[in-house]
Amino acid sequence: MRTNRLGRSAVEVTELGFGGGPLGGLFAALDDGTAAGALAAAWERGVRYFDTSPHYGIGHSERRIGELLRTKPRDEFTLSTKVGRLLVPQDPAGRMDEGFQVPATHRRVWDFSRDGVRRSVEDSLTRMGVDRIDMLFLHDAEKHFEDALRTGYPALAELRSEGVVGAIGAGMYHTGMLTKLVEEADVDAVMLSGYYTLLQHSALDDLLPACAERGVSVLAASIFNSGLLATPRPAEGAHFEYAPASRELLRRTHRIADVCEAHGVTLPQVAMAFPLRHPVVAGIVVGMRTAEEVRSNLDSFGVEIPDGVWSDLRGEGLLDERAPVAA
Repeated sequence: MRTNRLGRSAVEVTELGFGGGPLGGLFAALDDGTAAGALAAAWERGVRYFDTSPHYGIGHSERRIGELLRTKPRDEFTLSTKVGRLLVPQDPAGRMDEGFQVPATHRRVWDFSRDGVRRSVEDSLTRMGVDRIDMLFLHDAEKHFEDALRTGYPALAELRSEGVVGAIGAGMYHTGMLTKLVEEADVDAVMLSGYYTLLQHSALDDLLPACAERGVSVLAASIFNSGLLATPRPAEGAHFEYAPASRELLRRTHRIADVCEAHGVTLPQVAMAFPLRHPVVAGIVVGMRTAEEVRSNLDSFGVEIPDGVWSDLRGEGLLDERAPVAA
């Protein structure tokens, strides 16, 4: 699988990365065996970039990814995780975690301080059982942005200068805040959730031009917009950004699917190809939870998309004219 370098760093990622959110039990419980099968299938098919976070299942995702990666040669994969939430042990008292289907054995404490960032890195290394992390992101900092920018970013920059990590950035959905970070800090990459997809082009307004100007790479996450673009036709009750999709969004998605089918390709195939057509996008990150999902996504990834798909989408007003589509 093709790899791309992140910004001016030496860190490279495969164009398709494994998103670790579902391995934390996002939306539904997940057993260790199923998670291990998904990770093994991804490795077998050439995926060498794995992204996770302490937030995902209060450590479950990091632990499960670590169980695979510490059996592999360290120079053969790229690993990223995130900072901003410390995990503090607690008595679950029979409760489940909020948002992830795992026992509430820990609670999250927001902390973008220098000490908090360093402690988070140490905890993540311990959970994963690996000797280093390649890339660190400030995570979900929308409501804590000034702390993340003024104390979190300098802590990441310090770790990079010490050689502890090779690349730094932030993972968020707010394009304006990510743009400010790109313009005011020296980051290598940002992970954008959901706002550069077949259905969402708003990153063209601010973030993508800023990244092009500053030499910062983008990793596009949530490219299926929480499920709406994940199947050839959106299913009844399909979600968009973690909520049921509106009738207008469903109508628009069906129109896009009509164009795809007319050219002999599917909605997921085009959804995976679209972000990578932009020169600042180094890779896409797709959350996967089973070996079957992995194989389905890998079958869709890299399919050649006829030029007519892009021209027809533009002709019907379904694709922003500013979006690059040349291969």
